[in-house]
Amino acid sequence: MHLLHRSLTLVSFICIASAAAGAEGAEPVRIQSEKHAFRVGIISDDLQNPWGMAFLPGGDLLVTERPGRLRLIRDGELLRTPVAGLPEITEHGQGGLLGIALHPRFPAVPWVYLSYAGAGKGGYGTEVIRGKLDGLKLVDVQRVFAAMPKSGGGRHFGSRLVFGRDGTLFISLGERGEQDYAQDLGDHRGTLVRVNEDGSVPADNPFVGMQGARPEIYTYGNRNIQGLALHPQTGMLWAHEHGPQGGDEVNILRPGVNYGWPVITYGVNYGTGTKIGEGTHKEGMAQPIYTWVPSIAPSGMTFYTGAEFPGWMGNLFVGSLKFGVLVRLELDGKRVLREERLLDGAFGRIRDVVQGPGGRLYLLTDERRGRLLVLSRAG
Repeated sequence: MHLLHRSLTLVSFICIASAAAGAEGAEPVRIQSEKHAFRVGIISDDLQNPWGMAFLPGGDLLVTERPGRLRLIRDGELLRTPVAGLPEITEHGQGGLLGIALHPRFPAVPWVYLSYAGAGKGGYGTEVIRGKLDGLKLVDVQRVFAAMPKSGGGRHFGSRLVFGRDGTLFISLGERGEQDYAQDLGDHRGTLVRVNEDGSVPADNPFVGMQGARPEIYTYGNRNIQGLALHPQTGMLWAHEHGPQGGDEVNILRPGVNYGWPVITYGVNYGTGTKIGEGTHKEGMAQPIYTWVPSIAPSGMTFYTGAEFPGWMGNLFVGSLKFGVLVRLELDGKRVLREERLLDGAFGRIRDVVQGPGGRLYLLTDERRGRLLVLSRAG
């Protein structure tokens, strides 16, 4: 599982430097990867710590900014005025306005779902709202979920949002830096939760009716899930999550399963390098299908299904905050066969990756002056 060939695509220093220094509208940079030559274009370099994005029918793009703004990009231009109608959202450490997802029947059902760090008694916790998009405004805004209990600190809010094929909503929740709660079914921290589109609890959730358990919980023992994607063929939910020092994981998430944190992990304690928990394996706790040691700090995740890059069909793409690379994983069913690392840190911290109209890949960089990048095929 771990002794795989991992390659880093290299480009000239001059090419990388010019890409990193380029501004909006700069000439796209050409990069040669193992399977395709591609170009990296900069659509916008004026986003403040962008975190998540979702394409609307017709090609408009909604982008969340961690300080609490929802932005619209239309015809390749970032509109100056943010989308109105959101509640007041405060940036708090790693928290702020984070994940985004559209209702599966959008625009016939025009709900936009947003996750953020909500303040309340005890501190902060991940919350999810939905609102109907009406031009440049959200109307009829409703809160559909709030993780409990809230806690202090500014770490590990999770916050990726994905709809399953059955129309239920998956919400990733970090353990907020308080690791032992990830093993407590009476606490939302360190779990993946599943709710109906209106926030009610699906009757077939695995812990419904269990005394002392939060009925929204779908999986537990998760440290901080920062990537969620449905497999295009099987419909199964794949995720990656941050390990501590080492031990980032890719998992396939199944109902009721314990993914081990902090009892088992492939990482170690920061600074000291000492062991965490009981090792890497324990009966009754799931093993990841892939790990990164050292950590890459993964964020954002998508399966590629487009026509722009036929050699990448079925590959899994993951952004890296730590190294500023775009990781391409070749798969054989549930096995990772090969890893290739693209971009070599040229554009900064990769926060999100999605497939857009026509099969191009779009990336967000998590910087105070963050960028929206587009990857298109070059010859």
